[in-house]
Amino acid sequence: MHTQSEYPEDDWLALSGLQHFAFCRRQWALIHIEQQWQDNYLTTAGSLEHDRAHDYSASEARGDLLIMRDLRVFSRRLGITGACDIVEFRQSDAGVPLHGRAGAWLPYPVEYKHGAPKQADADRLQLCAEAMCLEEMLACSIPEGALFYQQTKHRERVRLDESLRDQIVAMSGEMHDLFARGHTPNVKPSKSCRACSLRDICLPKLAGSRSAKQFIDEVMRAEAAGQENRT
Repeated sequence: MHTQSEYPEDDWLALSGLQHFAFCRRQWALIHIEQQWQDNYLTTAGSLEHDRAHDYSASEARGDLLIMRDLRVFSRRLGITGACDIVEFRQSDAGVPLHGRAGAWLPYPVEYKHGAPKQADADRLQLCAEAMCLEEMLACSIPEGALFYQQTKHRERVRLDESLRDQIVAMSGEMHDLFARGHTPNVKPSKSCRACSLRDICLPKLAGSRSAKQFIDEVMRAEAAGQENRT
């Protein structure tokens, strides 16, 4: 697997892809390598719910709390870039300086998600990647963030521990390797396929079918056998 200390900007991948990659490597490749996309009711609902969070002009200050929306972030070490839904900066002597702002501020990323909290780590991994970008950009430490789920209207606090961070490093390296090779992994059908908007493109039900090469080989063998019988 390809690894390096820093990736040039031209090689940066979408930070949001980490959530796709954690959900399904094939889904990630179809979207980010093959540039294929198809909405379903889940992705459409999620986009509508994100409208305000993705409006940078709606950023605001409330006393000692600065709420930044759609904040652009990147990491040269991970080779990713994207936008945080919301980053709350609370004024604190333990914080870091911000350009154009007096005092010091502690960053706290908040990611908005459709539906309810999930057992899988895909959402938590995306949040952790956002924090790692902010840490690299601001030279600070971010031990915690939050996921806000639209169904429960409640924040889930997430400890950004070493396990999540190690997974991010490994996943980003694997993503860069697949992207450089232009390789789309084979489908691995699971119950998650039912909720995937790319199901009709991926066609997981055909996973056990013959490959194109197998089909061509069988046709060629049948034609060769037919010619032998005629002679």
